[in-house]
Amino acid sequence: MPDISPQDMAVKLMADGFTRTATVANTLSDPISDTPIIVTLDELRPYELDPRLTRNPLYEEIKASIHERGLDAPPPITRRPDADHYIIRNGGNTRLAILRELWAETREARFFRISCLFRPWPDRGEIIALTGHLAEDELHGRLSFIERALGVERARELYEQETGKSPSQSELARRLKADGYPVPQPHISRMQETIQYLLPAIPTVLFAGLGRPQIEQLTSLRRAGARAWESLCTTKSSPVDFPTLFQDVLALFDNAPGNFSAQRVQDELIGQMSELLGVEYDTLAFEIFDAEKRWQILSSEASSPPVNASKVALSTPQQKAISPATSKASTLSQPAPVIMPPKTAAIHRSSVPSIISPVSSPSGETPPDGQDEGNALLASVLQEHIVTPAGTTERLESIQQLIADHTGQTHPDFEQNVLRAIPVQVGGLYPITDIWYIDPTLDEPGRLRTHIAQFASEIASEAGDADNIETCEIGIGFRFRQDAVVFEPLSSPVLSLLHALSATYDSADYAAARAETLPLANVLGHLLLGTPDQASPSQEQFYRLSDSGLVKLFRLLRLARRLMDIEAGIKNSVNAVHGS
Repeated sequence: MPDISPQDMAVKLMADGFTRTATVANTLSDPISDTPIIVTLDELRPYELDPRLTRNPLYEEIKASIHERGLDAPPPITRRPDADHYIIRNGGNTRLAILRELWAETREARFFRISCLFRPWPDRGEIIALTGHLAEDELHGRLSFIERALGVERARELYEQETGKSPSQSELARRLKADGYPVPQPHISRMQETIQYLLPAIPTVLFAGLGRPQIEQLTSLRRAGARAWESLCTTKSSPVDFPTLFQDVLALFDNAPGNFSAQRVQDELIGQMSELLGVEYDTLAFEIFDAEKRWQILSSEASSPPVNASKVALSTPQQKAISPATSKASTLSQPAPVIMPPKTAAIHRSSVPSIISPVSSPSGETPPDGQDEGNALLASVLQEHIVTPAGTTERLESIQQLIADHTGQTHPDFEQNVLRAIPVQVGGLYPITDIWYIDPTLDEPGRLRTHIAQFASEIASEAGDADNIETCEIGIGFRFRQDAVVFEPLSSPVLSLLHALSATYDSADYAAARAETLPLANVLGHLLLGTPDQASPSQEQFYRLSDSGLVKLFRLLRLARRLMDIEAGIKNSVNAVHGS
C-alpha cells in the first residue's frame, strides 16, 4: 500500500464519517473517591452553615503560621451535586478566610492555588458536613456556648427534615454521637433553654463568649424563679407574667458583655419579683433557693445510682423521736402560703448569696455531664448529715447483706434512706425540710436568729402567747416583750420552756431574764409527751406540744446550738458540724 501524505490523511479524517455527534462536556465530572486536586480561591467557597459565627480566637496565630510555613494542612473540600463551586467539607473556613487575606496582601501564588483533598458528596451530605464542622471547630479554636447551641439546633432541624419528625433530646444526642459529634443529653437541654430563653434577651453577651457556668446559673435561676412565681401567684396577682419579667430583667444586662454577672441578674430579678408580689426580698430569695435545691436533690436522686456507704446519721434517733408525728407530717407537707414575718429584720439584697453555683473543676469548666453535678450535690448534702462514721468494713457489710438476702429482709442503706427519712416539712413561714441540715446561706448569726425567733413565735402561738415574744439581735434571737406581763412563776408551760431557752443568753439587766423557770421541771414531761391518763382533749392540747410544734422545737434547738458554736468561735471545732 502506497504511503499517504499528511494532507490526504487530514482530508480523510475531515470526511463526514468522522464528524463528532456527541455533546461536548463543559467540565469534568467529580471524582468518585477521595482524590487530591488543585483548586483556586475563585473555585472555593466557605461552608454556608458553619457554626462559627464570630472570629476564631486563634485567628492571628493561624495566619502567622500560614504566612511563614504555608498551608501545612489543607482543608478537605467537596461539592454538592450540580454545583459550580467547591465548599469546605469540615473545618477550614478560618483557613480559607486567611488565604484570601494573604492573597490580597501579598499576591503570592501559593496562597491562591492550593492542593486539597476532594471527598465526594455523601448521601447525607448536609448533616455530615455540619457535624464535621462542629467537631473540627472544637479542635481548632473552641466555639462559644451559643455557637455550639445554634449548631446543634441546626442539626436537629436537618434530622427532622430527614426523618419527618422532631427528635427528642435523647434521640438527638444518639444521632449526633453516631455522626461524630457526641453531646450529652443534659447539655442539649441547656442549649435549647439558652436559645429559647436567653438568646432573645442577651444576644450581645452570649456572642461575646458567655461561658457555660454562668449560663447554667441563669437557666437554674429561671427555673427556680418560675416555680416560686407559680406557687406565689395562687394568692397574689401581678400585671405581668414571669416569662416577660425574666426577659425584661435579663435584657437590662446586655449592654456590658465584659462586666456581665449572673449574681446581678439574680439580685434584680428577685427585687422586681418582691415588688410585684408584695413579698420581702429575703423571704423570696430563700423560697427560690430551697425550691431549686430540693429540685436538684430529687433529680439527682432519681437519675443516679446510690453510693454504697455505711454511716450513722444523727437523723435516725431524731426521726424515731418524732415518729408519732409521721401521720400528721404527711398532711403538713403541702407548701404553706407565704406570710410576712412580724418584725423580721430585712437583709440587704447584696448579702443574699448566689442561688445556684454549678460544681466546677479545677480548670474552671463544669463537669461534662449534668449527672456528675447532681452526684456531687447529693454527696455534699449527705455528708452534712453524718455525725460520726460507723465502725464497719466492706467485709462486714457484705456479710450483713448476705444474711439479709438469705432471710428475705432488706439491709438498710444509709444513702438510700437518709433523704427520705429526714425531711419533715411543716407549715409556717420557714417550712422545715430537714431538722438537722443547715444550708450555707443560713449559716450566719443574723439569719439564724431570724429563723429561731420565727419558730419561737409559731410555737408560742399554739398556747395563744405569741404576742409575748419579740425578736432581738442578741442572745438566741428572741425574748419576752419588755411591756409584757411577767408571770411569777410563768403559768404557761410553753412560755416557760421558751423562756428557759432564751433567758440564759439574754442581757443580764433584762427584767424578764430574772423570771422563775424552776416550775418548768414539773410540766416538761407533760409538755413534750402528754398527760399519762389522757384525761380530756383540752387537757392534752394544753400540756402537750402538737406534732408540728415539736418539729419546730427540734429545729429551733438545732439552729440555736449552731448559733452558739459560731459566736463562741468554734465553727471548725470537732464539736460543731461545719455548714450543717
